[in-house]
Amino acid sequence: MDRVWAWLAHLYTALGLVCAAGMAVLIVLGDDRSLRRAFLLMMVATAIDATDGWLARRARVKEVLPDFDGSALDNLIDFHTYTSLPLFLMWRADVVGPGLGPLLLAPLLASAYGFSKVDAKTHDGFFLGFPSYWNIVAFYLFMLRPATSVSVAILLLFSALTFIRTPYLYATRGGPFARTMNIGAGLWFVLLCGALFGPPAAARLMTWLSLVYPLLYLSLSAHVTIRRPSGRCSSSFGAH
Repeated sequence: MDRVWAWLAHLYTALGLVCAAGMAVLIVLGDDRSLRRAFLLMMVATAIDATDGWLARRARVKEVLPDFDGSALDNLIDFHTYTSLPLFLMWRADVVGPGLGPLLLAPLLASAYGFSKVDAKTHDGFFLGFPSYWNIVAFYLFMLRPATSVSVAILLLFSALTFIRTPYLYATRGGPFARTMNIGAGLWFVLLCGALFGPPAAARLMTWLSLVYPLLYLSLSAHVTIRRPSGRCSSSFGAH
């Protein structure tokens, strides 16, 4: 039974790949409703990613199935759901601007670097460097449609921050402010759903209100950077 529970934990992780497949189909369809549904699947994939580690630890997957690397499966799925598919959606929805699609290669390559760094995560609850949350960037650029110069600046800024090894909160692994961020994530998801599928006027308001959560995340991560430089984070435990 231990092996059954361990494989079920890995199967739960693999559901993120099912979400990724659905996202790809919806992005190819490309109409507004399909793209919004793709964002909903990104949210489901994020929820799976936020909870599968707890389930894997409870099932003792490393002890019970030592010949199967669940972290490799997790990273494979995360690269699609956090990076390649959100960037594909941005290209499909033309959120950057006419003729600027190749600019999306900058976050794609930066994220590949971030995922490949062995010190991308630390034991005490941090990412080092911007943790490739391109699904969040894609959501706000799609919903708010800022000026092209603003979109370009955001893409280049966060691409550059991937290479700067400052700590970002990794709330599902504990660390500072974990309780605040995890509770806030529930309310944030509700606002995102309202923004995606609510009446247009209310949707725009909910989009702006939901922006408080990622801004809080960045602010608290900056606070940690100032109070606790990245070099003082404890040793790493694998890739993104």
